[in-house]
Amino acid sequence: MTLAGLSMALMVATGDGVAFALGGRIGVVEVDGVIADDEEFIEDIRELERDGSVRGWVVAINSPGGVVAPSQSIYQELRKLREQDDRPVLASIGSVGASGGYYVALGADSILALPGSITGSIGVIMELPNVSGLMDKVGVEMQVVKSGAQKDLGSPFRAMGPEDRAVLGEMVEDVHAQFVETVALERRLSPEQVRMLADGRILSGRQAVQRGLVDRLGNLEEAIALAGEMAGIGSDPRIVRPPRERESLLERMLLGRTAIRALGTLGDPLGGMSPVLKYIMH
Repeated sequence: MTLAGLSMALMVATGDGVAFALGGRIGVVEVDGVIADDEEFIEDIRELERDGSVRGWVVAINSPGGVVAPSQSIYQELRKLREQDDRPVLASIGSVGASGGYYVALGADSILALPGSITGSIGVIMELPNVSGLMDKVGVEMQVVKSGAQKDLGSPFRAMGPEDRAVLGEMVEDVHAQFVETVALERRLSPEQVRMLADGRILSGRQAVQRGLVDRLGNLEEAIALAGEMAGIGSDPRIVRPPRERESLLERMLLGRTAIRALGTLGDPLGGMSPVLKYIMH
């Protein structure tokens, strides 16, 4: 009996056999704030995948979207979870799950939102500053040597010409088409139905349900309960979240790691001037 007890304790500690010890749990991961990268989310998923007790997943989304590529990457990670076994994957939209935040939700089996959640905003945007007028005033000129006419495309040091706008516009339209295709695929809608909603407009959670972009109304707790029922562990399941490293005093004073990352960009005065495609709600 002593050996059996020690073996069970070891299995619980290492994650092996935890489902037997705890009856299964729902893994809850978050997509919170502007989506700038996918690293933290993927780390969270990998951490919980090592936990043998996880019988289903809920992604809690509170995001207006962000950069296109990380939004697509997080979506793909959720699709992998759906495809690798029969564990349910649900998305719960809180205050806002729009543009890239909604794109992420499309990776789940089912999407829940509150009646007053802000969602939709299916569209792409690229914003490019033009500081050439300011540089003229202060007498500074940027000398450029380039291998082709479009090599400095999107440069903040010159005005955008018609050819520049045409090239960038074609790329924006292609990335917008990718969004439309993903919505049509995951929501079982025709591309024509999606295009009618894909002009960047925002929707309430209730409007999104009526238009087929969201499955049902409900909060995070209801999403967890539904995931538990779908996983066969009941409507009041235990949950497990990824462990968080202890934040430093500076991080707590600045309200978290996101603020630290933003502070880091201040060292690069031109860091925000590069062309970046965004699925984001303004």
